[in-house]
Amino acid sequence: MQLVFTVLEITAPVFILAMIGFVWVKLGYEYRVEFVTRFAMTLSVPCLIFTALMRTEIDAAALAALSLASMVAYAGVIICMWLLVWLGRLDRRTFLAPLIFGNTGNLGLPLALFAFGDEGLGYAVVVFAVMAILSFTFGIWLVSDGGSLRKVVQEPLLGATLLGALFLWQGWQTPTFLTNALELVGQMAIPMMLITLGVALARLKPNALGLATALSAFKYAACGGIAAGVGLWFALPPVALAVLIVQVATPVAVTSYMLAAKYGADSDSVAGLVVVSTLMSVITLPLILAFVI
Repeated sequence: MQLVFTVLEITAPVFILAMIGFVWVKLGYEYRVEFVTRFAMTLSVPCLIFTALMRTEIDAAALAALSLASMVAYAGVIICMWLLVWLGRLDRRTFLAPLIFGNTGNLGLPLALFAFGDEGLGYAVVVFAVMAILSFTFGIWLVSDGGSLRKVVQEPLLGATLLGALFLWQGWQTPTFLTNALELVGQMAIPMMLITLGVALARLKPNALGLATALSAFKYAACGGIAAGVGLWFALPPVALAVLIVQVATPVAVTSYMLAAKYGADSDSVAGLVVVSTLMSVITLPLILAFVI
């Protein structure tokens, strides 16, 4: 019973914040998702990544091992989902990227923070950074049939990750006043992303929910299993292993819907995946946390 209450304490704030965004839109109030998303991904999330890496007290070797494990795990997920899409004769541009990349930002970061504290957030930022780089390179290539290296280099997420890694490696620290300012900006990221997730879900119009349900269930099982196997293979510390499993097994990201709409894929089918997998996460994420805690 104590474990149930512990899991609820971790997951409840996540879903309450998302519900705030959902209800806000349903009440007819204005919420500009494009502005908030751009602000978060351009400024707030990069500040969060940079300060989390710079101030982490986690051993650099452990972070390097988790980075490599994350890349191997996503490589396994890519192969698995590619086979699923090929065997199921599904449209690659529509389904492959959403099945690979989860909501490691909106859901993964706060879950790791609430479940494992600053140590968990430090690990989660690493997995999120790996996923973000893959999503904005390989993911865009899948959806658009032609990614752009220039866009990748210009992504603030990439710059913040590399700069934070450099500061961590060298043991550098920014001046206190600047660190405090960057942390304040970064602290906006998690509540903003969760509220925006609720807003986006309220506005989506999904279809083909039967297929979305089957694919979402497979995604949770495959991603969780692959992440657990890779983490054990790399002999990750318990918290790092738990964070890797939670991050890789997060539901389909709302950004997958945005990319599908932007590049002309079947955005309605992706919307169905987002809605169904996020609703399923109310059950699956607490189960995963109960397993790894």
